[in-house]
Amino acid sequence: MSPSPLSSGSVTSGAVLWVNLLIVWIVWGSTYIGILLATETIPPFLGMGSRFLVAFLIMLVLTGLLRGWSALRVTRREFASASFMGVALLGVGIGTVGLAQDYVPTGVMALIIASTPLTIVMWRVITRDRPSLLTLVGVFVGLAGIGWMLLPGGTRPVSGTDADVVFWSLMILISATIWATTSFFSARLPKPRDSFTLTTYELLSGGVSLTVVGLLVGEQIEWDQISARSWGGWIFLVTAGSVLAFSSFTWLINNAPISLASTYAYVNPLVAVLLGLVIFREAITSDVIIGLTVVLGGVILVVTGESLRSRSTRPVPETKVT
Repeated sequence: MSPSPLSSGSVTSGAVLWVNLLIVWIVWGSTYIGILLATETIPPFLGMGSRFLVAFLIMLVLTGLLRGWSALRVTRREFASASFMGVALLGVGIGTVGLAQDYVPTGVMALIIASTPLTIVMWRVITRDRPSLLTLVGVFVGLAGIGWMLLPGGTRPVSGTDADVVFWSLMILISATIWATTSFFSARLPKPRDSFTLTTYELLSGGVSLTVVGLLVGEQIEWDQISARSWGGWIFLVTAGSVLAFSSFTWLINNAPISLASTYAYVNPLVAVLLGLVIFREAITSDVIIGLTVVLGGVILVVTGESLRSRSTRPVPETKVT
């Protein structure tokens, strides 16, 4: 039986690696639009919290059917680690993005989130896990491409004052730093080995934390006021954004080089821009075309750098003397 795109194992298959990368690149690039549509008529905290709780129920059933119900048995330390990661990645990360949609232009938001690989490289240097030169160059090239493409401004009008934009931009930067730090140090946590199980409990804690915050701030869902567009965005976020893409990301940070897994931060804005062109007929300027080209170049450098580094550190087979 061939491995599932979301499976975990001790040996990383090249095909499985690329399937998971493509899922995270394309689907998470689409969630910018999904969150925008969902939060039009659904309160952000309750909307994102319910999204993760429903995704948790789906993953609970999938894990039981595909992995066996015994796979859901974890130790207290494993459950605590999975819960912490869920709150940090989903509660803080996605929750902040959901709130900031009303104030920060999508382009500026994507630019700030694109700092994630730079934070990860910083942690690698601090912990003496030196990235290859190609990886370092690729990170800075990718950031330059994002800057070229998005610095002129957002792709849609926003509400609020300049102070609101500054505040929520800072919140996004903090949440992106927390996301990158949690992703980097996740390998050191005593978490469940099975990526299905880990994703299930992360979705649970992320959903609970956001729902509790939504109730505490007084959010209420007016069911008769939810538009079809918002329902469509919410359903997409539950199925594709949470169950499929987050499972793939969980697999990647446990089985692939972290700099390679973090390339989503470069590719997602690219996908968002292209979808904006197709769905909303947004204009693409020469700056965007140049920026997209540079971003792709940065991603290629990171992928190549991590691939070469992996080969150079692979154990050399012993030569049998006869």
